[in-house]
Amino acid sequence: MPTYILLTRFTQQGRKNIKDGPARIEAARKTLESLGGKIRSIHLTLGQYDSVAVVEAPDDEALARFSIATGAKGNVQIESLRAFDEKQYKSLISNMP
Repeated sequence: MPTYILLTRFTQQGRKNIKDGPARIEAARKTLESLGGKIRSIHLTLGQYDSVAVVEAPDDEALARFSIATGAKGNVQIESLRAFDEKQYKSLISNMP
């Protein structure tokens, strides 16, 4: 299953309701699972982004649905990145023209 890195920033609403954060994570987990994916890890971060999540989804469309649905709640802005593990990286490099 493809892996994605989600970089998130809290919106003003998300910061205002920060104590609801753990419940929002559980809601996000259920949403992604309903789309056939899973959250592998979530990390609160310092710097440009407030959190980073490593997730799996069946395909780009499922991840897009998850990101749109989660972002529509108004608590976070999400930047999604497709990630390739080391094995996939080696395969990509070995098949270069």
